[in-house]
Amino acid sequence: MKIRIIGYIYFFMLILGCNRLQAQPQQPINLSSDSEYLLLDKGLQYRITKAINSMYNFDFPTAERDFLVIMYQYPDHPLPDFLMALGYWWRIEVDVTNTRYDNIFVQYLERANKKAEKMFDANPKNKEAAFFLAAGYGFMGRLYSERKSWTKATFAGKNALKYMELSRGEEEFNPELLLGDALFNYFSVWIPENYPLLRPVMALFPKGNKELGIQQLETVASNAFYTRVEAQYFLFRLYASMENRPYDALRISEYLHQKFPNNPYFHRSYARHLYSVGRWSDSVRESYEILDRIDQKQAGYEANSGRYAAFYVAEYNFRSGNKAVAKQYYQKTVAYGEESESQESGYYLHALIQLGKIESQAGNKAKAKAYFNQVKKYAKRKHPAHKEARDFIKKNKL
Repeated sequence: MKIRIIGYIYFFMLILGCNRLQAQPQQPINLSSDSEYLLLDKGLQYRITKAINSMYNFDFPTAERDFLVIMYQYPDHPLPDFLMALGYWWRIEVDVTNTRYDNIFVQYLERANKKAEKMFDANPKNKEAAFFLAAGYGFMGRLYSERKSWTKATFAGKNALKYMELSRGEEEFNPELLLGDALFNYFSVWIPENYPLLRPVMALFPKGNKELGIQQLETVASNAFYTRVEAQYFLFRLYASMENRPYDALRISEYLHQKFPNNPYFHRSYARHLYSVGRWSDSVRESYEILDRIDQKQAGYEANSGRYAAFYVAEYNFRSGNKAVAKQYYQKTVAYGEESESQESGYYLHALIQLGKIESQAGNKAKAKAYFNQVKKYAKRKHPAHKEARDFIKKNKL
């Protein structure tokens, strides 16, 4: 999480760093029940719920069939194209190093943006059009920040900020729009606390409030329709990696896994949080299920998830004294790490260290040294794994 936050920092500052946090709220527009805004159509929300749930559950064919029906019914509206793009975003999210979905993701966002721009040009007061433009450019910025395409991220961020401001003033949009405020409130405090070099930059922005940010995320997670799951996603990541609230992270990831049992990202997060609170046997059960789904080539289950799952199984068996089984799954962790090109990840490096120790105890010094040298190859010198490998080689005269 903290490594990926580096990429988001720049983007968050572009999109969310505005003075609206200090401004008085605008007066909401009262809409009649026959509002022109499709986004607020309760009947459509009822009809689209199954499709959105299918998308988050990685049943993309079902979701996309329903999105195409909406596209047929509303050919000039950005909503169906945006939802199609969101489905591809979740394909990317499972393994953000994989770029094979980037182009189609951006193409759907561009289509949604063009339709929203036509709506906005026809009526500059159309807050729904502004909402979709803010969301479309916002997701583009998230992708470009992952790819370190800073010029494109800058363009996307500035546009997202502009349209986010223009979409304000509609009371029923507030739960959806609150996600941006929540993330700014949290990260504008967290970033300077954890990255002192960025404090002068952060001093240029309004002062945030981490506690308020979390409260706002909880509100979005409970009350929004289109951004609810996204808020829950951010919440459990913050609770797990930044707030030291592992049981709250487990609570949310357990709910998401139960609601979307075929979402590999939620599945591996649930296994991880079970492990972090000491429910190791439950974590191993889920990990075996993840590995089995990879073997069955279930949609979305791939090497990145396998690296997590194999590691939890290996650690459990190592601590239980089952060194032969532990060795097998540490080797799987390494294999999955290499397949997903995650050689600098903590799980990959720790698996190598454990394999080195196992081989050393078995008297296989040459194999042990090879594993530790591999750690030194991929870990930065200041990384704890690099130091542990150096120390072990020296102490054991490998």
